[in-house]
Amino acid sequence: MRRAGFDIVRSTNTRGGVDDFIPFDATMRAARLAGLSVGDYIDEVMNGTPGATESTIAELRALGVFDAGPDAVLEIGPGSGRYLEKTLKECSPGRYEIYETAAPWAEYLVETFGVVARPTEGFSLAPTPDGSIDLVLAHKVFNTLTFLGTSRYFFEMARVTRPGGRIVFDVMTETCLDPDTMRAWATQGGTGHDSYPAAMPRRTCVDLFATLGCTLEAGFLAPMGVASTEVLVFAKTA
Repeated sequence: MRRAGFDIVRSTNTRGGVDDFIPFDATMRAARLAGLSVGDYIDEVMNGTPGATESTIAELRALGVFDAGPDAVLEIGPGSGRYLEKTLKECSPGRYEIYETAAPWAEYLVETFGVVARPTEGFSLAPTPDGSIDLVLAHKVFNTLTFLGTSRYFFEMARVTRPGGRIVFDVMTETCLDPDTMRAWATQGGTGHDSYPAAMPRRTCVDLFATLGCTLEAGFLAPMGVASTEVLVFAKTA
């Protein structure tokens, strides 16, 4: 195909569902041509939500999530690393583990930021020991997974977090799904097999984590696509 002048890449339309990933080569090339960092290119051009990553990090900073200086951080699905890079500027962990299914992005993050890439199954954090992580993160991940896939990750996140540690993730709760927003997603949110965006009841999250010794400390909305997603911050108390 290359000899005939064609280049095969993944689609840059990331709203079709979980089978669509942000393509590594095409995104890196486009960001360079646009004169933007990879993170800014994804926020501004691909997602149409300029400043979304920074605004989320700023909210977490204001909530004191980084104040304790977490020494061990784990991020699920960091992808391009746009949240990872800004997190590293807020704290200086001795170890930063990632679980990323897209090999090119995982390799890029290891080479660029010196993080540790763990073997990834898409639902388990098995290589990480119990109670070994100070801060667990997942940004713009669970809006693309099935209900059971997300639920399995919830159990794992609580397992690996040490007492006193925090768990931060966003989900599309009922807070994000008023009638106008549902209309916007249905008419403007793209097509595909409709697995994105995936909703998750807020009360389900709060009640489950309560049984796992985790207390909800805060929640706030963050931009996503044509609407928003809710970021939840839990503290593990037991």
